[in-house]
Amino acid sequence: MEAPMYVKRFSERPTNPKELIKWKNEKKARKRKLKEEKLLAQMKKKKEEEQAEETQNMKLVEEEQTQKIKGRPYTVSIAVPGSILDNALTPELRTYLAGQIARAAAVFNVDEIIVFDESGYTEKSTDGEFKGIGKHGHGNVQLARILQYLECPQYLRKVFFPQHKDLQYAGLLNPLYCPHHMRAEEQTPYREGVVLNKPPKEGRGSFVNVGLLKDCQIDKHLKAGLRVTVKMDNSTWDRKNVKGVVVPPSQPRTHQGLYWGYTVRLANSLGTVFTECPYKEMYDLTIGTSDTGKSVDEFEAPTKEFRHVLIVFGGMHGLSASLECDETLDMDDPSLLFQHYLNTCPGQGSSTIRTEEAILITMSALRQKLFSRPKANDDT
Repeated sequence: MEAPMYVKRFSERPTNPKELIKWKNEKKARKRKLKEEKLLAQMKKKKEEEQAEETQNMKLVEEEQTQKIKGRPYTVSIAVPGSILDNALTPELRTYLAGQIARAAAVFNVDEIIVFDESGYTEKSTDGEFKGIGKHGHGNVQLARILQYLECPQYLRKVFFPQHKDLQYAGLLNPLYCPHHMRAEEQTPYREGVVLNKPPKEGRGSFVNVGLLKDCQIDKHLKAGLRVTVKMDNSTWDRKNVKGVVVPPSQPRTHQGLYWGYTVRLANSLGTVFTECPYKEMYDLTIGTSDTGKSVDEFEAPTKEFRHVLIVFGGMHGLSASLECDETLDMDDPSLLFQHYLNTCPGQGSSTIRTEEAILITMSALRQKLFSRPKANDDT
């Protein structure tokens, strides 16, 4: 039978004093060597961890640089008078006209649509309804409501848009097919959702319906009924509840260059289109459109990069009529309101250009001049 290890070690211990000293020195040397090897192993491990951390930091920097290249730093806003619906003779035509505005905005990556009033009507929300055709008919609310309805992802519409007279024919309109209008099976970096009235476990975030067959659990506890933009953790796609992080609605645009729909704002006059700007820096590039303006062919894009561009369109009688109805603006010439006052269709064959036509013409004419500049990241 083999002797235990401690017996072996004890039996190896010399009895001769000289050999004992030598044996002890060798033992100390072995211990010292083991200690050095252990220290070297620790240093090597630490170095590997530092290198891994450095590599991770470099990856993060590269991702940030990639985001800077991908992201779109500027916003595009258009303003239209709600009175354009007054000239449509039937509810179907009014709805179709609003759908044309929405489609044009989506095609040209418009981030904000302002519906302004030309008659002194002061409604600033979409809680009302269209009053009908007449001298003082107001299409502002109906236009805004249809625009909001079309921008909203289909799986959220029942939550945010109960049945309403203004939306009677909205289901017949062409969909926008924006990047945030997704199918349930699509794995995407971001999704729009609504916070559910479903209590989470203590210390965990709320559940959100993001259009999947299962709920998404976010990182925060929020009030039920809120619409949120969620950055998806697609590594949790196969779990019972997919995970996500709530982010600003502008992040898909600023980080990925994704078009993420538009917001709708009601303004009670032409002046409040400017004064109630939602951006801290205000609109730093303003453009008015009129057949009396300077030809767009002579327009040169500003050398200084803009952050928020506003393009304003008039109604049947142009921006001059809109200015006359605004008692807060003490001027007679609408061109004084803008940095650039442009005729975007010089040599037009028709005596009038409808507003929905003017949007397509203007955005096409300005696309190469304004919106083809290199992209850079900005969290605005």
